[in-house]
Parts: sequence; structure tokens; C-alpha cells
Amino acid sequence: MKNTTILSAILLMTSIVFVSCQGSPASGEKLPIMSWYSIPAEDATLERYQELADCGFNINFSHLGSLEDLRTSLDLAQQVGVKVMATCRELETSPDSVVALVKDHPALYGYFLRDEPACPSFPYLAEWARKIEYADGGEHPLYLNLLPNFVDTAVLTCNYREYVRRFIAEVKLPMVSFDYYPVTFGGISSDNWYDNMQVIHDESEAAGLPFWAFALSTAHDPYPLPTMASLRLELYTALAYGAQGLQYFTYWNPGTEVWNFHEAPINQNKERSEAYYLVQQMNRELQARAFVFVGSKVVSISHVGKTIFRGCKAMEELPAHVVSLETGDDGAVVSLLEKDGWYYLVLVSRTLERPTDLKVAFDTRVHMIGPDGKAVRLPKGENALSIGEGDVAIFRYRK
Repeated sequence: MKNTTILSAILLMTSIVFVSCQGSPASGEKLPIMSWYSIPAEDATLERYQELADCGFNINFSHLGSLEDLRTSLDLAQQVGVKVMATCRELETSPDSVVALVKDHPALYGYFLRDEPACPSFPYLAEWARKIEYADGGEHPLYLNLLPNFVDTAVLTCNYREYVRRFIAEVKLPMVSFDYYPVTFGGISSDNWYDNMQVIHDESEAAGLPFWAFALSTAHDPYPLPTMASLRLELYTALAYGAQGLQYFTYWNPGTEVWNFHEAPINQNKERSEAYYLVQQMNRELQARAFVFVGSKVVSISHVGKTIFRGCKAMEELPAHVVSLETGDDGAVVSLLEKDGWYYLVLVSRTLERPTDLKVAFDTRVHMIGPDGKAVRLPKGENALSIGEGDVAIFRYRK
């Protein structure tokens, strides 16, 4: 099955419409945003699915046990305008029959294979994937999520870049996804995280595949409660590196006590926590700016600041049409995106401790894209601005 066929399906199923409207949001242009570990089968009601949709998710991923549970999920999701990443035991044991029963359902987004596999399982996953693709006719994408780069090479059986490269070459799925939660009680694990993001960007771009990334929405050891700053840092950094799909871990509070999971958006008492409203606000902001990121091409990625972390490239020359750019010691991710005849300069804070001072000047007419998606004209000359903790500044100008 050719990846190009399924890549087209990815775009179509999320109603992504690429329209040049002088850089304004195109109708129906949305980021795929998936709720990882979502509504369990025993809590599957129309009210719960509406609550999920109201939080801003457009893909639901519940860890379901049976085909019957999956079909219920699909029916409920359809009623609230949400798609479903399908999984159930029978998808692995009887892929042909399961796919035949669900492939034409309007709420089906794609099929989930496995979480965080190591290299030895790649041949089996490839074989399983081909069975599903054949039964589905290539209409829906297949998905799994890769390990982060701090996992021991003894587990991966190779170095991290080779691990990602082998997954792409051997399993042959139409997207690359990985999880890494950089904000811990000890701060931001910048050296590993940015390096991980760079490897995923490099390898997915080389293969012509989109990649998806995560934000952490559920506190557990050793990770604190999410904040708007931490969510923005994780998600806007991923988008600056070219991510085309976003995920939250988790939506529903996992039942296990092993990791001390608590205060998920739907918490251990099955009630909305503060995280629910943070995620809801974040998702509204992301979709308001979706036109910047959906379908955009990364022209360059670099870093400025006192410290250049492992795997990162220091900015050696200014992006196109930028005359000057200065930040304080905390620095920023500097990404130049290209889409529909526009450049988008995306600057993401690298700290949760304080705002980042920014001085920037351009040699052309520039607008700044606010969190509501509206463009505000910048005055000529140098602009002195402040980027909030973990936040982003987005500038738009003609190529």
C-alpha cells in the first residue's frame, strides 16, 4: 500500500482544506488533536462524548477491549462530530473481519497498532499493518507511538536515530508519532527533548511523512500538574518543528496507581479537573492558529540564547526578511515556516520561569498572529515585545 494514498486520507478525514485567503484561516482547516487514553467503555455515553468534543478534541482514542465497545464508540463519536482511532482485541486476532465491519463508519479515523514498540517487534507490526491496509483498501491511516530518546539503547537495540529510521523503513506507516514529556518537578529536560524533536523532524521529513507529538495533561510521577505555560511550551515547540498532529496524555485518568496518575482532565473521580479547562483553552487557541501550521513546510529551525542544547543548531544567519532578532539569555526556538506564498516566523519560549524579552525588526510589512488567529499589523522599525512563559510569537509576511 502506498503511503501517498493514506497520506491523502489523513488530510481528508480531518477536513483539512488548503485555501489561500491572504493568510487568513481557511474554512474547515483544523489540526488533528487526539485524546489519548480517553473515555472507557463502561463510561461511554453521549454526554461524555459531547464533553470530549466540547474540550476541543476531534479524534478520540479510547483503549477499548472488544469490537462491540469499538462500535459503540464510533456511533457516539459520530453524533458529536468526533473521529475515532480504532483499537480492540479482535483487530489483532481477526483484522480482516474487524476492518470489514468498521471501515465504512463515518466516524472512523484510523487504526492503532501498539504503543512504544522496540525494534524486535517491527517485523510483526509490519505484517499486521499490511493485513489491515489490505482489508481497509488504504482508506484510513495506521498509527502507533514511538519511544522517546532517553530509553536505553539495550531496549531499542540500536541508537535512537536508527530506531526511528528503522521504524519508518520497516513498519511503513503513513505518520511518525513519539512521546516525550519534558516538564518535570526538576524543570525542563531541554538537552534530551529538543534533540528528540530534531531527530523526529529530520527523519520524518526525509521520508516525506508527517509527525505527531504530545503534551502532558495528567500529573504523575515525576511530572507536575500541567499549566498553560507547560502546554504551550510542549505544543508550540512541536508545531515549530513541523508537527501536523497533536495529542494529550491523557484525557481520562488511568486507573492504575503505579505511576500515581491524578487530576487528568477527567480526573480519578470522573469529574472535570482544572486541567480540562486548560486543555479546552489550549485547543481553542491551537485551532484559531491552525491555518499557520497545517500543511506548512519547515524552512529552517534554529535556537538563540545563552545555551544551545544538545542536537540543536545555533542561529547563524537571520531568517528571510528579518533584519535583527534578539532575546535574553533564556533564548527561543526560531522556526521559519512556508505556506501559500507566506512566511511564518515562529518564536517559542524555552523557559517556564519568566517572560522572554524579544527585539525584532523586518525589512517588509509584517503582521503578528494573536492567540485568536487575528493578524495585527506591526509598526515599522524594531519592535520590543515580550513572549510569555512557554508561549509563542508568530509573525506573518510575504515571501
